[in-house]
Amino acid sequence: MEQNIKEAIILAGGLGTRLRSAVPDLPKCMAPVNGRPFITWVTDHFKEQGVEHFVFALGYKNEAFLELLDRYFPAGNYSISVEDEPLGTGGAIQLACSKIKTNQAVVANGDTLFRVNMKEVAAFHFHKKATCTLALKPMKHFSRYGAVETDTGGRIRNFREKQYLSEGLINGGVYALDKNLFLSKKLPLQFSFEKDFLEKFYRQGNVYGIVQDVYFIDIGIPEDYARAQEELKLLL
Repeated sequence: MEQNIKEAIILAGGLGTRLRSAVPDLPKCMAPVNGRPFITWVTDHFKEQGVEHFVFALGYKNEAFLELLDRYFPAGNYSISVEDEPLGTGGAIQLACSKIKTNQAVVANGDTLFRVNMKEVAAFHFHKKATCTLALKPMKHFSRYGAVETDTGGRIRNFREKQYLSEGLINGGVYALDKNLFLSKKLPLQFSFEKDFLEKFYRQGNVYGIVQDVYFIDIGIPEDYARAQEELKLLL
């Protein structure tokens, strides 16, 4: 029986301080790209990949999302999870899990478009019975991102700090997550998903990575925000 993941948590609470010079008045995932908020490029991709219910993890200027959600999402197709105070990426995901109806979800950053094949990611995730499966993007000549190393079976064996590398795999910010296994870790209310969950628990052996050599852009800095305006014209 084919298994797929039908729900997504979209992290949309970031302050976007590095992008403030280009987009001063909006959360960064709401920055306009070719006439519409960037986050809609992200959600459209996951709709195409079979996601039927979105949970938006909101924080900074969350009122900016309400009109967007009314316009782009039919009633019942989404829920919102709002932080009363900054919880970090992990705390935001943990809070949003209360809105997830099934046990499996894809987690994605609202300011990053990584056009992963969710059937491949889900099949790998279920086969490995993973707590978390990271979609990994091959990259060359980079220093903005830390690198991720896996063994031949895809099990994460190391996270490397940000440094210049001629080539490597980066964490693309898209995760398949087993909600119950994740919540069983009894993590604090406020924490970093990357530092306090992934980098703490990967040694227990249930965190995997699958390579997805597909389109990737993170609009967190002005240069890449400008690049998105040009490159995403090709997807219109």
